[in-house]
Amino acid sequence: MPVYNRIAELHDDMQAWRRDIHKHPELGFEEIRTAEIVATKLREWGIEVHEGIGKTGLVGVLKGQGSSSRSIGIRADMDALPMQEMTGLEYQSVHDGKMHACGHDGHTAILLGAAKYLSETRNFDGTVNFIFQPAEEGGGGGDAMVKDGLFERFPCDGVYGLHNMPDKPKGTFHIKTGTLMASADVASVTITAKGGHAAHPQRANDPIKIGVQLYTALQTIVSRNVSPVDNVVVSITEFHSGTAQNIIPHDASLTASIRTATPEMRDYVEQRFKEICAGIAATFNADIKVDYHRNYPCTINHEAETEIVARAADAIVGEQNVNRNAPVRMGSEDFSFMLQACPGAYIHLGSRDEDHTFTVHHPEYDFNDDILGIGASLWAKLVEQELPRS
Repeated sequence: MPVYNRIAELHDDMQAWRRDIHKHPELGFEEIRTAEIVATKLREWGIEVHEGIGKTGLVGVLKGQGSSSRSIGIRADMDALPMQEMTGLEYQSVHDGKMHACGHDGHTAILLGAAKYLSETRNFDGTVNFIFQPAEEGGGGGDAMVKDGLFERFPCDGVYGLHNMPDKPKGTFHIKTGTLMASADVASVTITAKGGHAAHPQRANDPIKIGVQLYTALQTIVSRNVSPVDNVVVSITEFHSGTAQNIIPHDASLTASIRTATPEMRDYVEQRFKEICAGIAATFNADIKVDYHRNYPCTINHEAETEIVARAADAIVGEQNVNRNAPVRMGSEDFSFMLQACPGAYIHLGSRDEDHTFTVHHPEYDFNDDILGIGASLWAKLVEQELPRS
């Protein structure tokens, strides 16, 4: 079946919701206006609303016809990114330094569209929990909601989420069992050596020299310590040191972003990272401190739930447009915390066409409104498929 007729009729509404949220972006744990919009609409449609979960998150609860105890959770993220928008659109962000550059405005509108449709039809037997999550962009809002008792208060037999993908053709779905997205960790490294006059380097212990050696050595984790077929990324994203051209500084700092695709490799890379830092410190007689922070775990789809949502996707776009063996992506997702607490699956929805080619996190990115109905129909089909009326 194609996009639901009723959901197709809701396209203009979903587009208006999406563009309004886009115009007024809010960062992680600051989604007060967005959450109020969502809560107001859910209540208008007769959906029970619970607010303040994981600080600014909320859950809408809708019961269908019948007495089934089965339940499904569907999640959308609401937060924007701390970056300047450069699209020039009439609904461009009105807040400097804040932008919906990842499509969470679209994800929220998709789930609202599905909620409106399901509230009108109630052609299912069981309970749907519409989960609107804050702070996906590095804030760990998914973890916050889980720790705030999300699944104890709103039990789910399965939980599902989606993300738009501008590098995949519009209207295609991409999923796999097991690891779909990498873990995301960050390491902050501080090098303390000995400063001095630039004219007398022999009297100093240059931390920039040490930092350069450390940068090179850390790249060997990927090139020489792990198999070429393993998915590992170690990127040094910051290097700070020095204040003037004639001063050898006293210290330096580096920041690294580390991505891995299995829990075992995550443990190994952390161990190796720290070993290399200790070895460089000993080699150059300096002090190197490592603050290694585990951020998001791997997004690992459960087998049964992966097949469930893929089957729903087949019904909406056709089996030929559903890739069940998608490659692991080295980006990360804090939906991973929900998947650790509840069986479920995460799926990618392609959004690329000739008018939408910019990747997420780009200042000229804009969500493709053509996929709003596809995403909402996926969720509607999933609910009616898994919570059928007897």
